[in-house]
Amino acid sequence: MKKRLLTLAIIGTLIVGVLAGCTTKKSDDASTVRIAYFPNITHSQALVGMEEGKFKKAFGNNTKIEWKQFNAGSSEVEAFLSGAVDIGYIGPGPAINGYTKSKGDLQVIAGATDAGAVLVAKKGENIKNVKDLANKKVAIPQLGNTQDLTLRFLLQENGLKDSTKGGNVQIVAADNPDIVTLLDKGSIDAALVPEPWGARIQKEASADLVLDANKVWRDGKYPTALVVARKEFIKDHPDIVEKFLKAHVELTDYIKSDKDKAADEANAEFKTLTKKDLSKDVLSTSFGRLSSTVDPEKDATKAMIDMSLKVGFIKQKPDDVNGLFNLDILNKVLKAKGEKVIN
Repeated sequence: MKKRLLTLAIIGTLIVGVLAGCTTKKSDDASTVRIAYFPNITHSQALVGMEEGKFKKAFGNNTKIEWKQFNAGSSEVEAFLSGAVDIGYIGPGPAINGYTKSKGDLQVIAGATDAGAVLVAKKGENIKNVKDLANKKVAIPQLGNTQDLTLRFLLQENGLKDSTKGGNVQIVAADNPDIVTLLDKGSIDAALVPEPWGARIQKEASADLVLDANKVWRDGKYPTALVVARKEFIKDHPDIVEKFLKAHVELTDYIKSDKDKAADEANAEFKTLTKKDLSKDVLSTSFGRLSSTVDPEKDATKAMIDMSLKVGFIKQKPDDVNGLFNLDILNKVLKAKGEKVIN
């Protein structure tokens, strides 16, 4: 009798355990969320959010954040493809490449920053417009990144090509800090770079401003930074993604409403990450050249897909271009806040 009671007790315990397991949502299993970002002003929501602890507060005590810093979109994409990162701030060029390489597993869940990049030239080179880049060396931070694609748009619109395609403009890839030195030494003639590097190059290398942020492309209505996530992570952990996007939307609204204070907070985090803060004039100029937004600018991003295909950064156009965007959770957050949803 005792043996029978013991058996029933064990069975009862197992049933309770199974039922408890069935009622536990898979989305609650994410005890750690890994967020990627660059130490760039164009990733200002990440910088301000870290400085203010906004994301930590949004996730609560049950979810730990691991911040993953990158300096190149390609390495961030590889981290996504290997499953080492869940959500991240990244440029549209690498986002497109990641979506294509992963066969749809990397999706855009929000916009982050529009514009925020400038075309500068070495003082005395007499480069006044894009046509003057003929027979010149122009630097971008990375082949295949947003500035590279934007530069190729500009060259095409002005009847120019890069030297590898039979043209006379040599496109040089270099890290942003190195571009300052290269331009100052005369090793390159011009550069298309994101902020704060544009303002820094102007100040430190006495460079001329050729195209301001709102003149580079589409009057500044194109993304420099987007928010992406793995499709599997979005499906398995929608509550975590929603908490992230709530913080992201609030940070975007905050930056737009009090740009000066937000700039100071971003600068404080920038100093923590790079061991050197930005001077007041560089900081002010940088923030004045970008527009914080949650809109991923679909039309501009789709145009970048066509250019990526044309210049060979992707081998074929994705079968489902619209599948790059997954804005359902973002629109849920926007609707709850009484803000305009994005179609």
